[in-house]
Amino acid sequence: MRQPSRPSRPAARPHGGQGQLRIIGGEWRSRRFAFPEAPGLRPTPDRVRETLFNWLAPYIEGARVLDPFAGSGALYLEALSRGAAQALALDLDGQAVASLRRHLDSLRCGNGQLLQGDALRYLEYQATSPFDLVFLDPPFHQNLLEPACRLLEERGWLARDAWIYTESEVPPSGLGLPGNWHLHREKQAGQVHYALWQRTG
Repeated sequence: MRQPSRPSRPAARPHGGQGQLRIIGGEWRSRRFAFPEAPGLRPTPDRVRETLFNWLAPYIEGARVLDPFAGSGALYLEALSRGAAQALALDLDGQAVASLRRHLDSLRCGNGQLLQGDALRYLEYQATSPFDLVFLDPPFHQNLLEPACRLLEERGWLARDAWIYTESEVPPSGLGLPGNWHLHREKQAGQVHYALWQRTG
């Protein structure tokens, strides 16, 4: 997850020039992983992930998951730990992708795919098969969320009843997301608004 570079309470303490995240549920519960520090990069806080995956509990097992702005990989790894059938993560930062690849290797996880690249450019391609669950927590104040949502809808990335998770600096009502996405749940943690949407039709 990438967020704006502003003073905030970190979600994980730095250790040896790196951040750390903890898997909070599923097969790899309590496993800890380091990730490269970068401006504005930190994992989604434990309490937010716990809330999100409580919302997703009936839907996560067997799901195909997409994380276009993976960052530390906290949501991506959590989904795999909790039984996602397949998961694809992207990030611009080569160090972040390499770190996630090492984590997958250490876990002997064969159903996680990683790519380094620009999320919006990748989403411009027509999807070969749709995803059941998408995590969207791009860097704030860079106008990435709305075009990512539009491309997901237009290029066939979403299953008919897909779930989409968003993190944003503004309330969900101000995001201007596709009209067939219905707000299921929303909460706020500090300055971060997070919400779960379901696609229909």
